[in-house]
Amino acid sequence: MLKSIQNRDQHGNRWIKITMGVLLGIICLSMLTYLIPGLNTAALSNSPDAAATVGGEEISVADVQRQLNLATRGEEIPALMRGFYAKQVLDQLVFQHALELEGKRLGLSVTPEEMTQRIKQILPTAWNGDMWLKDRYPTEVQTRLGMSVEDFERFLRDQMLQEKFHQLVTDGITVSPDEVQQEFRRRNEKVQISYVWVRPSDIASSIQPTDADLTAYFNKNMSKYQIPEKRSAHYALIDPAKLAPSVQVSDADLQAYYNDHIDEYKIENRVHAEHILFKTVGKTDAEIAEIRQQADDVLKKAKSGANFEDLAKKYSEDPGSKVKGGDLGWIVEGQTVPEFQKVAFTLAPGTVSPDLVKTEYGFHIIKVLEHEQARTKPLEEVRATIAPAVLFAKVNAKASDTANQLAAAVRQSNHQSLDDLAKKFNLETGDTAAVGANEPLGALGNSPELSSSLFILGKGELSQPIQTEHGFVIITPKDIQAAHQGTLVEVREKVVADYQQEKAAELAKSKIDELAKLVQGGQDFSKAAKSLNLTVETPAAFTRTGDIPSVGSAQLVDNAFTLPVGQTAPPKQVSGGWMLYDVVAHDQADPATLILQSEQIKQQLLQTKQAAAYAAFRTALEDRLKKEGKLNINSDVMKRLGSTS
Repeated sequence: MLKSIQNRDQHGNRWIKITMGVLLGIICLSMLTYLIPGLNTAALSNSPDAAATVGGEEISVADVQRQLNLATRGEEIPALMRGFYAKQVLDQLVFQHALELEGKRLGLSVTPEEMTQRIKQILPTAWNGDMWLKDRYPTEVQTRLGMSVEDFERFLRDQMLQEKFHQLVTDGITVSPDEVQQEFRRRNEKVQISYVWVRPSDIASSIQPTDADLTAYFNKNMSKYQIPEKRSAHYALIDPAKLAPSVQVSDADLQAYYNDHIDEYKIENRVHAEHILFKTVGKTDAEIAEIRQQADDVLKKAKSGANFEDLAKKYSEDPGSKVKGGDLGWIVEGQTVPEFQKVAFTLAPGTVSPDLVKTEYGFHIIKVLEHEQARTKPLEEVRATIAPAVLFAKVNAKASDTANQLAAAVRQSNHQSLDDLAKKFNLETGDTAAVGANEPLGALGNSPELSSSLFILGKGELSQPIQTEHGFVIITPKDIQAAHQGTLVEVREKVVADYQQEKAAELAKSKIDELAKLVQGGQDFSKAAKSLNLTVETPAAFTRTGDIPSVGSAQLVDNAFTLPVGQTAPPKQVSGGWMLYDVVAHDQADPATLILQSEQIKQQLLQTKQAAAYAAFRTALEDRLKKEGKLNINSDVMKRLGSTS
């Protein structure tokens, strides 16, 4: 709750809630688009840089890349996902332009008056009553929303236009009582089964191949057992932990660090507070009067000595602090809304606010635990925390300096003796076991750069110092084992495992087929299973959206809901094993509970139908524009965009 009462972010949070509240269930957007403001594009016809054109208006690669940066907040996109994200962004840009084009055709648009009303909802602080604070508006947009005015207004206009189209497309969609009842039955009816599930992993270890079996299997599958090149390494390590004892931290070092980081030790006026919140946002005057009465009753209890933390856990509507007994932690001056701050910073420690405190969020009961006046912590107070940081920095500096000297020596000659270099710089040396490319190098850990260097270097060549989690490392190949066809002796363990797995899969299938044959011949399911030493499981009844213990989703046996009691389903492969199940019972949905679920089911079905209708509208619109030659996607540019770093 502290964040929601902070003056700094309160209206940005409100905008997000309002916008998402309007859009959820209305607009089918990708996971990126709700973060992406709209973008003006210029009609630069037939530019080779165009990713798409809609109605003669171009969407350039720069447009898509800019939207990607906005959507990902500048974070680097993994290379494998770049093309996917680029297509997501382009699809949304295309749809936005297509809606604008269709809106012009139908005379559907967002009026300035509609924009003004929506902006008032999102940024009420940019208005004084009905008076627009022209100078304040750009600042509010930038600080609260992190956008330029142009981007914000375009984004808002795009979303409002989509709302209008969504309403136009979905207004006539309804859900009938029969549809609700059908969905109610589908969700609530249950089935109980008995099943036998034979998994290869359960029986693989019981299969003991002979040498002749393994030889035959190996000869048949020899191509599977290629042994890649392996290399071992000789290395020298600059270990910071070993350098630490030789590094001294002086008082001058501590003073210098303290001076450089003096701002970190400044404490503003702050108060440690707890509160109980009674929300009034969106309530009527009558409801607010009732809430005030309840808040007054709780305030009386708090002032009479009742445990404040217990009261907060019971009554507070702030989910963030409620579980902590109303504890908001330390609040600095200027951090909270004025009404809250005024009371919190005037209360004596250990006291409760004499009256309810009204803010835009509701009524607060405030308790102050501690005050702390603005000051700067002296060096002696923070010495214990500074010393390790200074030591760490000096040790790393010494390690880096040694690494630089080593790098210079290797640049002069990378064919010199690694042991001589290690002796000169007093470094520990060691050897790794032979490993394949990209495998961890033993005690040196999993360093892609280290592994890559090992497989690039020639025999006797030295790498440059490479920084790893253990320190700086110089390596040289010690032994190189060329890639070759593995012999049975070399790969015997893997051959045994593969043979067991393959034969176990065959055995699992044959056991289930044998059981199915007995049941089809008229034998009782459980007795037939017992005769084959197979275990029958009969879990509790489950719904279509439930789970079968130890097996998984009920969707794996969806046919069970339509089969009659006593019917055995055909063998089914499940999670690498084989299953045969028999329907034991059907539990019909209880009609008495329909009234409890009908409204929720109705709304969910309505949202699903509306989403499907809007998606169909979007597809039809884009298909029509393509046929009319008004929508073109440049696939070559998109391929290039997907590979752009």
